[in-house]
Amino acid sequence: MTTTDSSATARIPKGKRRLGDVVFAGSARGAGILILLILAGVATFLLIQSVPSLMANTGNFLTSTEWDPNTNEEPRFGVAALIFGTVLAALIALVLATPVAIGIALFIVYYAPRRLAAILGYVVDLLAAIPSVVYGLWGVVYLVGELRPFYGMLETYLGWIPLFAGPVSSTGRTMLSAGLVLAVMILPIITAMSRDVFQQVPQANREAALALGATRWEMIRMAVLPFGRPGVIGGAMLGMGRALGETMAVAMILSPSLVISPFLLQSGNQTIAAHIALEYPEASGFGVSALIAAGLVLFAITLAVNMGARFVVSRRKEFV
Repeated sequence: MTTTDSSATARIPKGKRRLGDVVFAGSARGAGILILLILAGVATFLLIQSVPSLMANTGNFLTSTEWDPNTNEEPRFGVAALIFGTVLAALIALVLATPVAIGIALFIVYYAPRRLAAILGYVVDLLAAIPSVVYGLWGVVYLVGELRPFYGMLETYLGWIPLFAGPVSSTGRTMLSAGLVLAVMILPIITAMSRDVFQQVPQANREAALALGATRWEMIRMAVLPFGRPGVIGGAMLGMGRALGETMAVAMILSPSLVISPFLLQSGNQTIAAHIALEYPEASGFGVSALIAAGLVLFAITLAVNMGARFVVSRRKEFV
């Protein structure tokens, strides 16, 4: 009966499709086209608004670390330091948050009792709803002060590594502090996506691994992680996208500084989003256009990250 019904359905001409199918297909196609138009509109707006300052800029926009676009005679500004700070903060957050998120997701799905798993899942989802300004207040009021002794230990024992070279900032408002706060902010995103994809692992795959004598960890390593790798990568890239564009928390923690410094325990560096938020209230003329140009760079970086994530996920489809 099932074979006959499916064959009959397959023979239905396209012109005689049900009205609901036609409406749904058209709505889905329209939504896809609409999001592309919105994306193109945003890119066009940023490009048009940034052209005046880019044409008047007497410095190299991509390599200069200066920022003086409000000078009417010879405005000079560049985003090299801002690009470096943006990428560095996002990478720190991603490196710190991803392993923890995977561990939490595996614990919720395969180790925790059902009631505890439900509570933990609710708490993780709740963390994603906390406003970024709250994370910023927590970071600048509490976290940076508590981290100063830890930074001293890092300098003492790991100071031979350039990233942890001193002197340690007396305020604790460093790129590592900002990265830690961003890691907490993106943790719920990566955890939620990893949890969902781990729950979708076919039961036959897990039972087959256990039937062959594998322990629970070996089952996870051989059956769960390969299957869930595309989802974990996608969640990590979504989290990195939020870290790249985060504004208030970073602006509250980092001291405004346009330098390129790889030293995580020293004050310095700034991100594009935080710089725009701090500079916009006092900007005028070419200053506004320059900030829009910086926003265009951030738009391009975020787009490149998402395209790269899509490419990586498509290369891993054999595990799905």
